[in-house]
Amino acid sequence: MKNLYIKGILVGLGVVTCAFAEPSLTIYNGGFAVVRDQVELDLKRGDNRVTYSNATAHLEPQSVVLRDPSGDWDLSILEQNYRADPLSQGLLLSLFEGKQITFEKIVGDNIELIEGTVIRSGYQPHFSAYNRYGQSYQARQQILVHGGGGSPIIEVDGQLHFRLPGTPIFPSLGDDTILKPTLEWLIDSDRRGKLDAELSYVTAGMSWLADYNIIAPEKSDTVDFVGWITMDNQTGRSFENARIKLMAGDVKKVADPTVYAADAIYELSPFSVRSEAAPVVEKAFDDFHLYTLNRNATLRDRETKQVEFIRASGVKAKRIYVYDGAYIPMNRYRGWNRESIRQDESFGTQSNPKVWIMQEIENTEENGLGIPLPKGKTRFYRQDAEDGQLEFTGENVIDHTPKKELLRINTGNAFDIIGDRNRTDYRVDHRAHWIEEAFEITVTNRKEEAVTVRVTEHLYRWDNWELLSRSDEYEKVDSDTIVFNVEIPADAEKTIAYRVKYTW
Repeated sequence: MKNLYIKGILVGLGVVTCAFAEPSLTIYNGGFAVVRDQVELDLKRGDNRVTYSNATAHLEPQSVVLRDPSGDWDLSILEQNYRADPLSQGLLLSLFEGKQITFEKIVGDNIELIEGTVIRSGYQPHFSAYNRYGQSYQARQQILVHGGGGSPIIEVDGQLHFRLPGTPIFPSLGDDTILKPTLEWLIDSDRRGKLDAELSYVTAGMSWLADYNIIAPEKSDTVDFVGWITMDNQTGRSFENARIKLMAGDVKKVADPTVYAADAIYELSPFSVRSEAAPVVEKAFDDFHLYTLNRNATLRDRETKQVEFIRASGVKAKRIYVYDGAYIPMNRYRGWNRESIRQDESFGTQSNPKVWIMQEIENTEENGLGIPLPKGKTRFYRQDAEDGQLEFTGENVIDHTPKKELLRINTGNAFDIIGDRNRTDYRVDHRAHWIEEAFEITVTNRKEEAVTVRVTEHLYRWDNWELLSRSDEYEKVDSDTIVFNVEIPADAEKTIAYRVKYTW
């Protein structure tokens, strides 16, 4: 096995009115996360009001789970309130619509007090909940109309001003305002005592993705493979010194929130070949994969954090050329079925001259990898032998790729290899239910060395087909795709011909 090790980091969260131990996050590819925290409750017998003011601004209220993880205490939550619009100037202006307030304006060295009536605040409500539950655009526009979207309107001395005449001064609103998104519970307890409860909830505004940098020498296909994790926090709050897990896979998420509060136990990954503990630990979980970052860190609100999580050397990346010569304008043929294609004589007769550059990497331990690779962008660099600098040679996106599977990545079109595809014959007998079609494909290599090109042909007119003649050996890839692997010498060309018959 080549030199491979997995690295990583950890992120966290805090609590305000409740004490807590080590919090944790599980971040999903789909732009949401599960937050778990320990909340210290000091309950009395009967009703208890508990306030948690460290929630995110995009919390899904229906997903909240407050429980005793030991199962000894049966919490009875009579009521839960979630307030996600913290105190701000805009919110206070909206609360004083139709009322007169004082504005403070600095004129030179003096302060001038101006009395004005708030006709419209211009305040736009917090819309994360509307977006999350599928609220329509029209409904949100109605809120803007009645809640004061746009600039404020202030009446001063009978005249309307479409801006604030100064800094507004508000009277006290008492204790019913909040500075952070807040959860409030009314909990019924049959006894008094202290309890370390677990709080779990789903929040939007958190995402992660993987990026891969693949670096090769100028004349070699043995590459260094480096993977990065990028975490983005747009939840409206910072997380400090907590554990982070990353869930890779296509987890179904619908408009109606679902609780993802399950935790898991993680084992040491067998892929680290270093003596120290692997900073990122991977394991299969349900039908997905979890990557646990084992070093605490801080992920601030509106912060993007990157962590290197995999580094492998000596990985073989095979470069191949593919010519798929049939140009199909999708804007014309979108939604067509095989019967429509069979009846259109001109389908597939336009030629695509481009030859694709493909990189193939086997995700196996023998090739220095052999771990589940999360979906992400893959960038290729090649080192210039003259000055040692890295030059960018293409990028693409890979999907979630299990171990032992082949990565095949398109990185662009070859400059010195071109293709040409022409139909040389077409015959049809609708009464006898058959079509014959013949093609010639020419691939020209203007490079200074020989190349191998995979010429791919799609037999798209019907399910039942046979090749009546062919100039070269071919491989049947699937039910309607064949490939001719052809060697083309330097500064030469190769022509492939075949005839196919369809019957129905």
